[in-house]
Amino acid sequence: MKRMLFCLCVLGLFFASVAWSTDYIIGDGDSLSVAVWGVPELSVSIIVRPDGKITLPAAGDVVATGFTPSQLGQELTRILGDYVKAPIVTVTVVGITNNRIYISGSGVPSQVVLLTGRTTLFKLMCGVEGIVNADLQRASVVRNGEKLNVDVYDLFIDGNIKADIDLMPDDILFFPSNELNKVYVVGAVNTPRAIMFRDGLRILDVILESGGFTKFAKASAVSILRKKFDEQGNELSDDRVRIKLNLDDLMNDGELEHNISLQRGDYVLVKEGMF
Repeated sequence: MKRMLFCLCVLGLFFASVAWSTDYIIGDGDSLSVAVWGVPELSVSIIVRPDGKITLPAAGDVVATGFTPSQLGQELTRILGDYVKAPIVTVTVVGITNNRIYISGSGVPSQVVLLTGRTTLFKLMCGVEGIVNADLQRASVVRNGEKLNVDVYDLFIDGNIKADIDLMPDDILFFPSNELNKVYVVGAVNTPRAIMFRDGLRILDVILESGGFTKFAKASAVSILRKKFDEQGNELSDDRVRIKLNLDDLMNDGELEHNISLQRGDYVLVKEGMF
């Protein structure tokens, strides 16, 4: 009876270990604990070599990289079956160096993030330094050489948590710079500046955010220099379209139809006039 209870406990520990770690993929450099129940001389703590293998007593060199702990345990059970009668083998990951996420792009500092457990894209982004400087509408996640269908802007800015994804080892996150997303306001405004583009941004918004017109500004002589794009959104040339605006009606009479929407990269020029 005691022997049966012992076996049940052993099997319970074995299956609990498997259930806990079924999804994790062992990689080079990970630290493993291999236990052969009842055969302590075959139980070892070992690090996966750069060639993806481990060396065990009796079993010799065995490939570990690419297996889950349960799969490796099953493989070792098969191999050690030639030396031990009905072996029960458990493999536990005790040190993780394989779970790396690579972050690149000019929007944030390039870095390699070592994860100690499962996480999601949203949770990881909450800890990325300088994420405010990234163009999240052009950000992307690449896995196994393929770009994933995930809207990073929708997830992180609009708060659509349903768009969140679980990250996997060796995922690559690209965060381009948001320099292309700025609107530049120059000329006769009190604080010429670059303003970060946002959905719904209009000409009155940027004028007010730039401190308003100076006393010498000519509201009837405001221009927008705008890039030319094709139907696919590709920039056509370095030349820009000039859009002339008369903002007297907007500023003095509140005629909001003149409060036109802006686009990324627009230059707003306010001329001076003595009269």
